[in-house]
Amino acid sequence: MDRNLRRQEVETATGLSRSSIYAMMDAGDFPRPIRIGKRAVAWPQSAIEAWLANRPTSNGAQ
Repeated sequence: MDRNLRRQEVETATGLSRSSIYAMMDAGDFPRPIRIGKRAVAWPQSAIEAWLANRPTSNGAQ
């Protein structure tokens, strides 16, 4: 079973801020959360892991 990550856990895992996460969601560049309660959302861990795996990597400044 897939574990659900709350926003703070997603921020820690991705290194993104709350505002960056929501801006990227609006742009279609970040997975959308699922509703887990009346006022609570979470992201499936598999969705966050897939997003991290598919992120482009930087070669550093040259």
